[in-house]
Amino acid sequence: MGRKYNLPNIPQETKNQLIAYVNSHKVEHRMALRSQIILDWMEGLPYKASATKNGVTEMVIAKWRKRFSKDGLKGLMDAQRTGKPITISEEIRKKVIHLACSKPDDGRRKRSQKDIAELTGISQSKVSQILLENELRPHKTEYWCGKSPDPEFETKMIDIVGLYLNPPSNAIVLSVDEKTQIQALARTQPELPMKKGQVRRLTNTYKRNGIVNLIAALAVHTGEITARDIDRNNATNFLKFLRLIDRKYRNVEIHIIIDSLAVHKNQEVKEWLNSKRKFHVHYTPTYSSWLNQIETWFSIMTRDVLKDSVWRSKKELVDELMRYIKMYNNHKAKPFQWTYGTHKIN
Repeated sequence: MGRKYNLPNIPQETKNQLIAYVNSHKVEHRMALRSQIILDWMEGLPYKASATKNGVTEMVIAKWRKRFSKDGLKGLMDAQRTGKPITISEEIRKKVIHLACSKPDDGRRKRSQKDIAELTGISQSKVSQILLENELRPHKTEYWCGKSPDPEFETKMIDIVGLYLNPPSNAIVLSVDEKTQIQALARTQPELPMKKGQVRRLTNTYKRNGIVNLIAALAVHTGEITARDIDRNNATNFLKFLRLIDRKYRNVEIHIIIDSLAVHKNQEVKEWLNSKRKFHVHYTPTYSSWLNQIETWFSIMTRDVLKDSVWRSKKELVDELMRYIKMYNNHKAKPFQWTYGTHKIN
């Protein structure tokens, strides 16, 4: 009977760091191996299976599980060896931190751990340990939304979030925007499909077969998508799309959330909207398109359809987009669980 074990409760950030160690070509093999042992543990792999998979003994598996349970990521670092201890001065530690936090003057955005090791005269594993001890992760970047300069930000934001939370009765809320400059790229060599032991491969050289622009509306409280391809992103095509929306949603009030692009505020567009009492327009604040839920759908569509795809013509790309939208509406469409600050919006 195999030995009993409990699955570890590991924060997602720690798991991401373990995966980064395993996939990195710059991390020492022993650190990648130890990280893989812990990931196997998270997946419920028994001692024997993990040992066989990684080419080590069960004692090695037990050692690194125990070390990780006690000290987390620090426990995977090499323990202090016998003999005279290796001393890293405070000056070297400060230099490592400074190099990790500052931008090189040779045009690069940041330094690698290998670069820092060469500049400080210590091993790469010691650089990694110093950064870990100081909770520094120069390989990671997070993005946040800067504050909008729009003086009416608060008013516009509350108006839009109010539509998400409490839509008017007998009304539909549509999130509308364009996704432009979608390139129909074909590769110069045939695709090599995925097979056992080999990932799907594409040549990094390509041929451009034209540009596709898409205009789309998300029905916020059902998830349904209405979309059309357009040759140009201009007021004429935007007005055609509004007329399509008008015909599709009859006898119902329509609230449209759009950004303040000049196309959306064209005089002809304004005059047409003013003639339609059923339409109510809500503009997102400046630099705040993230408030518009259609951006979330564009991200999903990009991942599902556009990423690493091959298109021999614009028509092929448009046909695939429309086929995807039909499938999405039939099988995947549902309201987004969207958050603003700490407030969850369904």
